[in-house]
This record gives sequence, C-alpha cells and structure tokens, in this order.
Amino acid sequence: MRTQRWVAAVGPENARWLATESRTARLASEYRPRDLGDGRVELSPLALGASRELGEEEDGFITDDADGLRVWIGDDAFELIES
Repeated sequence: MRTQRWVAAVGPENARWLATESRTARLASEYRPRDLGDGRVELSPLALGASRELGEEEDGFITDDADGLRVWIGDDAFELIES
C-alpha cells in the first residue's frame, strides 16, 4: 500500500527553509516537510497535519478551501498536489 504524499513547487530557497528552519522542521522527522530538490517540498500525512496547526501569521501554514490545498510563505501560496 502506497503512503499518501503532497508535493508543492515552492522554489529552492523556500523548500530548504521549510525543511530546515520552519517551526515544523524542529519536530520529529515524520512531522517535517521534506526538501525534494528542484524547488519542491513533500509533506506526508503527519507533516500536513502538523503544518495545519500553524497560525496564519506563520510561514508554512496550510489552507484548504475553494482554491485548493496550499502552503503559504509570506504572501505567496503554493498548491499542494497529491502524489
């Protein structure tokens, strides 16, 4: 059985920051976003759940609305696509 994952193209600097400096990057490995290289970041179901706990004022927070599932960094939203 394949584990659900979500991937967003956020740019190399943002991917590196999400994986190493964000508040969720300080959690246990299964709760962290993972930098895939090429400016992409991957979230497991546990990492997605942890990111949903972030406040709107924190980079890396998640929204899920009519515009889709997105991760926010500053004023920029990046679509998370299930892979």
